[in-house]
Amino acid sequence: MAFKRHIPNAITSMNLLCGVLGVIAALEARFDWAFYWMLAGAVFDFCDGLAARALKVSSPMGKELDSLSDVVTFGVLPAVMMYKLMRVCTFGESFWCYVPLVIAVFSGLRLAKFNLDERQHVSFLGLPTPVCAMVCGSLCYFIAHDMQTFLATWASGYVFIPVLSVVLSALLVSEVPMFSMKFSREDDSLVVRKRIAFAVNVLLCIAIVWSLGLNWSLAVLLGFLVYILMNLGFALFKV
Repeated sequence: MAFKRHIPNAITSMNLLCGVLGVIAALEARFDWAFYWMLAGAVFDFCDGLAARALKVSSPMGKELDSLSDVVTFGVLPAVMMYKLMRVCTFGESFWCYVPLVIAVFSGLRLAKFNLDERQHVSFLGLPTPVCAMVCGSLCYFIAHDMQTFLATWASGYVFIPVLSVVLSALLVSEVPMFSMKFSREDDSLVVRKRIAFAVNVLLCIAIVWSLGLNWSLAVLLGFLVYILMNLGFALFKV
């Protein structure tokens, strides 16, 4: 029994390790491996909650460890990837290259807010850190895979990545309601319909990317951008 209660924390620790390894890869401009480590961290982040519920073990330490791990994997890692991408694409160092690091700061604020906000048990207020990380990670991977794309051209300037970083940071701490993809007994029919609409749009993105013969990371990028745009639309029209 004593061993069982440590299993979820061990899985969470693997998320943290993936984040650290991803940061090392990003600093070496290995955006492919940095993104792979981010994806692995996301898997561990999903599994630790499943393990805790399945084993019926939870602790305040596990909650804190989960947030600390998420800060690294979904906060520091995407920030470093975007910073390094600017350094690579602009062939130099400028003040603007450091702007993407605000993602790490606002991810920490987002996670601290989430831990204290009792309104976010079923849905979210503000952009979830994993979504922000996946947008950044898939963007960096896609550009690094093919430096001839229009996204690579945009990234070679001093506007696109800094502006995107600031927008994502603002969304992290915003009050925009965003639906969760985790199923719960408290879900109503509207949330279910939102998830179905999102799933359909993701399948459409995958089909478009596959039909055009583009790298798979673009489907990940488009899928999470759809998530953001859908939630902004729902908030605008109060759906």
